[in-house]
Amino acid sequence: MDFAISEEHRALQQRCLELAADFATRSAGHDRAASHPVENYQRLRDEGFLALTVPREWGGAGVGFLGHTLAFEALGQGCPSTALAFNMHASVVMPVLESAEIEVEAKRHLADLVVRQRKLIGGNFSETGHTSLIGERPLGARARRIDGGYSITGRKMFASMLDAADYVMVLAYPDGATSATAGILLLVPPDAPGRRVDANWDTLGMRATRSDSLILDDCRVPDSAVVFRSDDIRPFRQAYANWFWGSYISVYLGLAAAAYDEIRRVVKTRQPEGYAQPLAYHPDVRRHVAEMSAALDAARLVTYRAAWLIDTEGPTPEATAALFRAKYLVGEAATRITRTALTLGGAHGIFKGARLEQLFRDGALAPIQPPPADFCLYNMALYELDLDPSEVLPPMRPSSV
Repeated sequence: MDFAISEEHRALQQRCLELAADFATRSAGHDRAASHPVENYQRLRDEGFLALTVPREWGGAGVGFLGHTLAFEALGQGCPSTALAFNMHASVVMPVLESAEIEVEAKRHLADLVVRQRKLIGGNFSETGHTSLIGERPLGARARRIDGGYSITGRKMFASMLDAADYVMVLAYPDGATSATAGILLLVPPDAPGRRVDANWDTLGMRATRSDSLILDDCRVPDSAVVFRSDDIRPFRQAYANWFWGSYISVYLGLAAAAYDEIRRVVKTRQPEGYAQPLAYHPDVRRHVAEMSAALDAARLVTYRAAWLIDTEGPTPEATAALFRAKYLVGEAATRITRTALTLGGAHGIFKGARLEQLFRDGALAPIQPPPADFCLYNMALYELDLDPSEVLPPMRPSSV
């Protein structure tokens, strides 16, 4: 087994750390105002990150999933909200470009938007009636065929960087479909008639992702907006779980690393009055730092291996289980490290604008970010016990309707 980091990947990692240092200077301000970090998005656009993971055959850099993981771990150390929201672009673009189910013309159109026109693509699949604790997500948004295109009606939630993106990729249920699992993906521009934003993103953490709600009221888009239509959207979503949700794991890993680095800086420089040594010499501080180091390194290695498996094997059962394992461990590590760092930082670190206070709030979302911790454990157990998911009772009783 060899998932060593190449020189190319190390250069990318270093480049992202330099960007992260710049993003960190504005992170607290965007967090306080819950504002779009548009200058960060522009910097990433200028640096070629829109096409970072796009395959070389489509004109991109083709760094692969491990390269993406290393890049967004580094970016997450600067402004977690910037990294989390901007990752939305790759999380919806890459499944389309990699899927054998999708027509070449649709791929060519999307690649042209991203590579040549440098368009930022957001994604919006979630709805008000969904919960990530249960895997099945019936679609309420409807796409109705009209002359020359489609009319979309519905309410979507958690649309990160919605007002900043050039397009949002929406998943809806096509009217007239005969299968309950049918779906259609459409690109919706900001000026589409019937599209508006409900700016309701006022949350505990990751505030600058501006993951507002998208309202589509007889929203009209042309035929060219269609990316993909299927009578059963599940295989597509399951095959590219690494992009749809696995790509977010590295951001929280970077957040945990940022909290770890910050508390080490604090305890090494803060020297209580009347004492000859800084807080780093306190035995309890040393023990907590050691525990944080172990948790962070374990989560990092598991995450890197999961990314390596995806690049080398594709969406095999082992690789998918590794992603669930990584998401669970990173979520636990992020909350533990940020909470411990805040505790060690003491009352001086709980003020708004303090780095540890912000990272604590952002880190609290790590186990909640889909797939949540319990859903990860559920799927890991199915793999470890070699159980057929269809033979397992549902976690809750479905309605009879």
